[in-house]
Amino acid sequence: MTSHIMPTYGRLPITFDRGEGVWLWDQSNKRYLDALSGIAVCNLGHAHPAIHKAICAQSEKLLHTSNLYGIASQEDLADQLINKSGMDNVFFCNSGAEANEAAIKIARLYGHQQGIDKPCIITMEKSFHGRTLATLSATGNPKVQEGFSPLVDGFIHVPYNDINAIKSAIAENNNIVAILVEPVQGEGGVHIPATDYLNQVRDLCDQNQLLMMLDEIQTGIGRTGKFLAYQHNSIVPDVCTVAKALGNGVPIGACLAQGKAAKLLTAGKHGSTFGGNPLACSAALAVLNTLDKENIIEQVEPKGSQLVNSFIKKLKHNPSVSNIRNKGLMIGIDLDTPCAELVKIAQENGLLINVTADKTIRLLPPLIINSEQIELLAETLSQLIEEFTTRCKK
Repeated sequence: MTSHIMPTYGRLPITFDRGEGVWLWDQSNKRYLDALSGIAVCNLGHAHPAIHKAICAQSEKLLHTSNLYGIASQEDLADQLINKSGMDNVFFCNSGAEANEAAIKIARLYGHQQGIDKPCIITMEKSFHGRTLATLSATGNPKVQEGFSPLVDGFIHVPYNDINAIKSAIAENNNIVAILVEPVQGEGGVHIPATDYLNQVRDLCDQNQLLMMLDEIQTGIGRTGKFLAYQHNSIVPDVCTVAKALGNGVPIGACLAQGKAAKLLTAGKHGSTFGGNPLACSAALAVLNTLDKENIIEQVEPKGSQLVNSFIKKLKHNPSVSNIRNKGLMIGIDLDTPCAELVKIAQENGLLINVTADKTIRLLPPLIINSEQIELLAETLSQLIEEFTTRCKK
């Protein structure tokens, strides 16, 4: 059968029909343990009753009116996000890329306000911020940028987790206005920086009157064991972007700002037709309420430790496994050989995983995963890794 969908994904030969919790069933009724959560989206798993109820109830009343009018659920969601984040206000959109676009526009407005004609933002090598032209230009990965030149000017890329590289960039350029960084690099290979890295970035921004902008698209909404990853460091950025897990599958993104950054996007400067509509905000409110009601985020770090410790125990004698690391339920397992084919092997064995940066197995299981499912995940994947690496050495 010929598909009329543009081939922008190398899709696996599988289509899912339904889901429940950490499980998905394909059209042949085969069951899979979802250790990817739709790429860090379904933190509450699939078909969560609270999300289902909120979507159904809102769809019976109102789907969309536009931001020309007040939206009660948007106001409620903004209040909750601000209360949980320590920020001042929020712009709602539909995706992570759009949230980062808003952050980039805030930085440029800030620069022009300072009399800088060509403001520049420092971003990191191996970062990923989206696939629009601006966010693609901010992304520190030449492979995903290939074929899309000319890129948008105004970005300087430096190595991740290298404070001295940031200091050098600031010293060499008098038009730097902001630093945009992921608390943990997800697409880049689950790179976890030094414990005080974000604190040092915060200090540099304060010393040089720069905006500290954090891309929490993948790390936010509880993934690392805090509502937002920067809360591990007891700091507050000037701008923070979230999306993915905020709607548990319903598209919604948000750009949060505080202090001087919160005063820059005014009427006519930015907008979104669908951003923050009643349906998306109702779903997001149900997500936040469920996280609180069921104390889900408080359980993330113990679950992450259980999963990583189980992998270490099962794989410690395998010389092909070079590193196992995590931040909450954001896990990376490095092999010494390219392992993209493990994705299909795992799928054939009823397990959904991801490989990023060529040699890193990335796991992003739903935050609701229980102890028994954690052990099943570790046992299944460890066995597949053992078989794969043994075969590769022959």
